[in-house]
Amino acid sequence: MNIGLIAHNSKKTLIEDFCLAYKRIFSKHELYATGITGRRIEEVTNLKVHKFLPGSIGGDKQLTEMIERNDMDMVIFFYNPSLDNHEETDIYTISKYCDIYNVPLATNIATAESLVLGLDRGDLDWRLSM
Repeated sequence: MNIGLIAHNSKKTLIEDFCLAYKRIFSKHELYATGITGRRIEEVTNLKVHKFLPGSIGGDKQLTEMIERNDMDMVIFFYNPSLDNHEETDIYTISKYCDIYNVPLATNIATAESLVLGLDRGDLDWRLSM
């Protein structure tokens, strides 16, 4: 399955730690991330990550396009909820497209853990028939 990974600057360490903790599960899937996040995940985990542009210059749009093509099966987006409205555009757009195209989305570590453990159990295999 294709898994999208995004993190705002203040959440980069959190997503690194999360990916390291679930490295065994993630190693069975294709990982996609915005530029800096992807590079940092690769450095920490030694997993292969397909990297988009940095989010601020179009990486979030590239991820959204994959969602639109039904080429993304799950998204984990650790964002900073205290950002101003201008900076919230990326989370709003990605969550909107995930809702439109029925792509599971986690925006916090508790939900992300539930999705990843469900992925490992096969709970998201219904995405394979889409």
